[in-house]
Amino acid sequence: MAHDHRPLLPSSRPALDRLKYEVAEDLGLGDDIEERGWGNMTTREVGKIGGNMVKRLIRKAEQDLKKGD
Repeated sequence: MAHDHRPLLPSSRPALDRLKYEVAEDLGLGDDIEERGWGNMTTREVGKIGGNMVKRLIRKAEQDLKKGD
């Protein structure tokens, strides 16, 4: 089954791209991406970035929910 990687809200694309690069930098992968490009990153590297993006998005959602209490 093919995966659809488009955001549900297309207007969120720039923010998600910024988050992706921010996480990559925090993980020390920014230079690798610049040198090799996203297409030449290993599955492990890309998975690490994606996993950390999810963690940050969940943390933000939890904070936003907590504010709403």
